Amino acid sequence: MRVEVLGGLERRRRWSQDDKARIVEETLAPGAKVTEVARRNGVAASLVFTWRRQARTSEQGVPSFTPVQIAAVAASAEEAPKLLPTVDGRVRSVAAARTGLIEIDLGNRRCIRVDAHVDPEALARVLDVLGRR
Repeated sequence: MRVEVLGGLERRRRWSQDDKARIVEETLAPGAKVTEVARRNGVAASLVFTWRRQARTSEQGVPSFTPVQIAAVAASAEEAPKLLPTVDGRVRSVAAARTGLIEIDLGNRRCIRVDAHVDPEALARVLDVLGRR
């Protein structure tokens, strides 16, 4: 039995963020194949898939603004106002209940709805706590 010992240092390549971004962008071109792009750049295809996954998750983590459209609700005079009970036992109409309603989508199927009379400090505390979860 013959054993061959290979000398020398095993070297890992370090890829800069710019190189990673360039290679990932190449894979996103129409008709591009990850394996071909990886081979052309001397990178393992599995590493390129990892870089693509990391790029997707980092993009999702960045907060962005969402367009908002404010629409006026036109109530017809023919409709009778529906009544809703409140916590203290009083009754108010649905139209009054919907006035100034704000819906805050926190993601992960979490949503907060508040009306125009919400205490801003209390809402800030609730959003702070939910933001940490």
